Amino acid sequence: MMPRLSALVTDKGESVQTLIANPVPGAPVPPILAPQNGFLFLDRAKFAASFAADVTPAQAAFMADSQVPWGVNALNGAVTEPAWKTKRSWYLVATDDKMIPPPAQQQMAKRAGATVAEIKGSHAIYVSQPQAVIKLIEQAAKGAE
Repeated sequence: MMPRLSALVTDKGESVQTLIANPVPGAPVPPILAPQNGFLFLDRAKFAASFAADVTPAQAAFMADSQVPWGVNALNGAVTEPAWKTKRSWYLVATDDKMIPPPAQQQMAKRAGATVAEIKGSHAIYVSQPQAVIKLIEQAAKGAE
């Protein structure tokens, strides 16, 4: 069972870098700051609008302030064997996501043969729409039996 929430779905030999190399035309550009000591952060001032537009301002501020840095080297980590090729997948498309464009989410979910649900929400769908996330996980758990 593989539920994914507004996520990148890589294939064999792909990395985050290969997936983001050709963005969807007209898609918003995530506010990723220049690397700092080998790590990436989102611009705190633009965090809410790009990552968590549908959570309370206090929650968005907390999320921005508590970001976990992402290693630049992780961008090029290529997948060797994608689990979705041998396991059933479910995908929740966040239709207002400004980090991963919804058309890209839909394309990756389709490629993975995932059972897809869509809901209006930001990249932080797990915070803003927890019931939708629970519903998808329950559906996946039942489907994996």
